[in-house]
Parts: sequence; C-alpha cells; structure tokens
Amino acid sequence: MRYLPLTPEDRTEMLGVIGVSSVDALFADVPQAARLDGPVNLPRRATELEVERAFAAMAKKNVAASETAFFVGAGAYKHHIPASVDHLIQRSEFLTAYTPYQPEISQGTLQTLFEFQTQVARLTGMDVANASMYDGSTACAEAVLMAARVTKRSRAVLSGNLHPHYAEATRTLARYMNIDVAADAPVPGGLDDVISQIDEETACVVVQNPDVFGGIHDLRPIAEAAHAKGALLIAVFTEIVSLGLIESPGAMGADIVVGEGQSIGVGLQFGGPYVGLFACRNDKSFIRNMPGRLAGETIDADGRRGYVLTLSTREQHIRRDRATSNICTNSGLMALAFTIHMTLLGEKGLKHLAALNHERAVELADALGGVPGVTVETGAFFNEFTVKLPKNAAAVTEALIAKGVLAGVPASRLWPDGGLDDRLIIAATETNTDADIALFASALKEVL
Repeated sequence: MRYLPLTPEDRTEMLGVIGVSSVDALFADVPQAARLDGPVNLPRRATELEVERAFAAMAKKNVAASETAFFVGAGAYKHHIPASVDHLIQRSEFLTAYTPYQPEISQGTLQTLFEFQTQVARLTGMDVANASMYDGSTACAEAVLMAARVTKRSRAVLSGNLHPHYAEATRTLARYMNIDVAADAPVPGGLDDVISQIDEETACVVVQNPDVFGGIHDLRPIAEAAHAKGALLIAVFTEIVSLGLIESPGAMGADIVVGEGQSIGVGLQFGGPYVGLFACRNDKSFIRNMPGRLAGETIDADGRRGYVLTLSTREQHIRRDRATSNICTNSGLMALAFTIHMTLLGEKGLKHLAALNHERAVELADALGGVPGVTVETGAFFNEFTVKLPKNAAAVTEALIAKGVLAGVPASRLWPDGGLDDRLIIAATETNTDADIALFASALKEVL
C-alpha cells in the first residue's frame, strides 16, 4: 500500500495558498512540447543483462571525442588528463569525504579547497577565490547578483560576445532579483560597444575573454569606463588554459572573475559535472557578498596550522534572506580533480600546455584559411577561432562528420535567429595531431 501523507483537502488548501487552481498549473513554465502526454515508453520489465545490452547499443550511436578528429569547443574542451588524476580522486580519503562541517576530521578536504582557491586566485590575478561553483554559467549569474549587492544597483550590461548559455543563466537569475539585463548582438571578429551602455544605474559590465568566438581583447578601457561610472567589471572565461598564456583579467582591472575550469582535470563528460571558478579582489564588501564557501587557514589551540570554513554564506547555513547564494555549495570532486591536475602541471607545465594549444590553433587556422571560400574572422585568438563559410555551417558540419571530422560548433546552434548561419566556431587543443589538421582541411575543401 502506498503511503500518501496528504489528503485531497490538504492539496486543495495548499494550492489555494499558492494561488493556483491545480497541480498542472505549477508546470505552466514548461513548454507543452517538452511535457509527457502519456505513459513513459519503456518495457514493463527486463533483466539486468538486457538493460546493459540496450544501453550499450544506444551508446554506440554516439560519436565519441576520442574516436575522431575533434575540433569542438565553445565552452567545453577536449584536453589530455593524466591517468594519475583519476587514480588520486578515487582514493578513499577523497572519495568518501563529504561536506567539511567538522574541521577536526576534514583537514584533508579543507586543505585541498584552500590549495584550489590559491591556484584560482593566482591564475585569474585576483586576491580571493571561493571553493568553486557548479559551472561557469552559474558562476557568471552569481557574479552579477553579487555586483548588484555590492553596488546597490539593478542594471547589468552583458557583452554580445558572452557565451549565450552564460547570458541565459544570468537572465534567469536576474529576472527574479529585479535586475535589468542589457545586451547587444554578437560581433564575430570584433567586440560590441559595451562602454556606451554604461550609466549611473549600471552595477556591472560582463565581458568574456577570450570571447565565445575566440577573440582576445584588452579589458583595460572597459574597466576604466566602468569604474568611472561606479560600476564593476566582471571578466568571464570558458577556457581556463588560456590564462597560462594571456594576461590575467585581474591585471587588466577586473573586479570579479568567473569561468569554467573543466579544461583542467575534468573530461568532457557529456556536459557535466564541471567546476565553476569564482574570484574577486580583496575588499570586505566583496568577500562578504561572495557566493558559495571559503576555506581559510588558521592555527589550533596548540599553535599548529589548520584549515576551516571561514565563510559559508548560503541558505543551508544562515537565514535564507541573508544568503548570498541559493543554488550552490561547491563542486567538490571536480575541484579536487582540478587541483591535482594543476599541481601536476605546475606553472611551467601550464605555460607549456597553453603554448601547445595556441600553436595547434594557429596551424589549423592557416590550413583552413587556405581553403577557397573560407575566411578566418578572428584576429587575435588563443586556441579557438571563427571562420566564415560560403555555405550553411550546420550543413557543412554534418557533411564533415561522415568524413571523420567533428568540425566545431555552428554559430546558428548558439544563436538560431542571429543571422550567423555561415559562421563556424572551431577549437584546437594539444590533443589534435598534424593528421587531424590535414584531414580537416582536405575534408572541408571537398565538402565546399
């Protein structure tokens, strides 16, 4: 017998308090096309062996990144991850560790988070970093909310070259916090004029560097313009490896730096789980308004070094209306993988990895630029750039799959109505070989 704690009268009373007529009305925001209009189309029963075979057959329909010439980026990148990373994160000391509420039995976890924060602060050129976020897009949204709290303003300016998934996540959270979000159209090969949109009501300006098309920009003029109006500059990145080669956002005047750390220690994993990075400058109002948690170093009663959760300003710890974040704790296991991989690389290793990525991308851009009808639009780039094709980019991408090349992300997939049907965003990393690049160029020539 099923246990149903609520009576029909209880449900009716609850719906009345909420102000809706039925349970179905609670799903009004879910598009009709996404709703199930009948029973789930699954067999009533199957053996474990039958289920395994069925899932294996479905998995074979995928084209794995390791099985083809892979040039897909636009927010998630294929990098080599040493086997030692996976081995170490599966050690029982880490794998069974949970939220470090009791510092006396969580020193290993807390020290790892402290090291992680140090690495993120060094990479971004900032003073303080938190213990991670869910991913880059939610970190971006949280940064805008933080800027609104710090400045006590309610307007955010987003660059048109910010990844649209990051922009959409930001709009979703900002909508319920009564923050007005302004954004221009994307500009492949350039950057929209965000400076002209800054006014006395602007809390922050959000600019991605390298941007979604791969372009690298000097953030100093934007930082100066924002600060002149009392606004903050939020710098965003999707490719953390780029900070091994290009100037850090902190050095260019950013107040808050957020982004995706997936490229270090974390595989593609069908889109997640990933690890969001969040850092800011050393200002009391900034630190008090940071989302997530912050691990700090201290000494115990005997004078020995120890680690504790210095700040945990989330609703699980404090009053909900005082919380800085209601969506995130931290991405603990992925932060651990990031920390281990970064430790293995070291400063020299990261710079070398970044140089390899840039070299591969330059070689690929030169090869594709030599194909008749193809124009490389991105001037200065790290390991990602955008090309303009004489045909529909989505159709070209589909044709290239048949030739063993996953060529990139058509811009029309990110902006379906943006008039960018002929643009293709392409990434190259240290995993791409000379043979991959030659195959891409020859296959593209044939398809065009």
